[in-house]
Amino acid sequence: MAQKAAAKALAHVHNITVHESALRAHVMRPSHVKGVTSSRGLHEGTKIRPVTVRRLPSQFLDVKAFGDALHAALKDSVAGYVMQLRQNSKTIYTLEWKWAKTKSDGSRKWTPAVRMHVASCSKLITAMAMTRLLDHKKISYDAAIASHLPHYWKKGPNVGKVTFRHLMTHTSGFNYKVKSSDSDYQFMKSQVEAGTKNLGKYWYQNMNFGLCRILIATINGNISTNGHFASNIPFLGSLTGLPFINDMIWDFVTIQSYVKYVQEHVFKPAGVTGPTLNHPSPDALAYNFPVDGGGWDSGDLSSMSGGAGWHMSPDDYLSVMGAFRRKGTIMSNKQAQAMLDNGFGIDVIMGTPLGTLYNKNGSWSKDGHQEQSLAYFLPDDMELVVLANSPIGKTGKFFRDVVTNIYSASIKS
Repeated sequence: MAQKAAAKALAHVHNITVHESALRAHVMRPSHVKGVTSSRGLHEGTKIRPVTVRRLPSQFLDVKAFGDALHAALKDSVAGYVMQLRQNSKTIYTLEWKWAKTKSDGSRKWTPAVRMHVASCSKLITAMAMTRLLDHKKISYDAAIASHLPHYWKKGPNVGKVTFRHLMTHTSGFNYKVKSSDSDYQFMKSQVEAGTKNLGKYWYQNMNFGLCRILIATINGNISTNGHFASNIPFLGSLTGLPFINDMIWDFVTIQSYVKYVQEHVFKPAGVTGPTLNHPSPDALAYNFPVDGGGWDSGDLSSMSGGAGWHMSPDDYLSVMGAFRRKGTIMSNKQAQAMLDNGFGIDVIMGTPLGTLYNKNGSWSKDGHQEQSLAYFLPDDMELVVLANSPIGKTGKFFRDVVTNIYSASIKS
């Protein structure tokens, strides 16, 4: 009888199992995400504008020169780093340096198989999932998101005009001019209620992709937009009736739905099985620089999923990038190129003498400890991933500028 009653109470949830123990353990805004600073998109580093550069037949990337210069720039300036460059999905250059976890934390050296929280590079993964789902459901990128949000959320000014394109290009105007990294469920709910007066203006916010996590769940049919969970659910016992119970179940279900969709439609088609939103013991830790003391475990980031959260290795990430760009297993090659050209989940689209470069930057820091990630779609069917687990030097140089400038300088005739 209890099982039947629980099933009835959760009738708005589809193809997602809600376990009592997991729901009771769920925390919507854990303490370890408070005070974290993340990427700021185009507000960081050198401002780059798209340009067209004519390629000369003799020009090429001097891979060894690039690797040598990159190592020289990073070796004395980070706790550790790993870099891998692939062409047509085959590894052509790898660099590994120092510690993913220092001797005092268990002695794990960097290799392309070591996972780390890739921070805002998670947005590119979310963009792949969101774009694939919209294409599959034949929903326009310029369709409004409002009808796909939870119906019980209050919608503030202009929310009815916000589109999927606005979210995936950081032009929704939500939380405008506020340097907040928040994207937990209740924060996003409050910002949707506040609305936007700056629709169409660029302002980088994690919540744009946090909302995509919720939208993937509703559009995929894992939770009905009119779902409401304030009624009696037997296994919740003392939790039933508390003001946050509806938010709590919505948060839990949309996270599980997002993870399941990404695993089935982004990771599995790329042959990738390892990424998680939590922080397994073997994963890299974040350090300050110069390294002083133990590393920081940034923890389970399920509550921030969509805009951050994925723990991935260069092997994982490059396999996804290659499958996305060339194999047609995540989406068609044409759809993938259109997604890049639309700038969905991408920070920089930049002309180089070899062709167009597309970049996503990730950063997650607290108390001087930092996780940094870079993912590049480069000309000539190359993809590059670089991870570092500390600031770059004492002054904290901007990671993307360092790597991009070295890449540009390594283009030779």
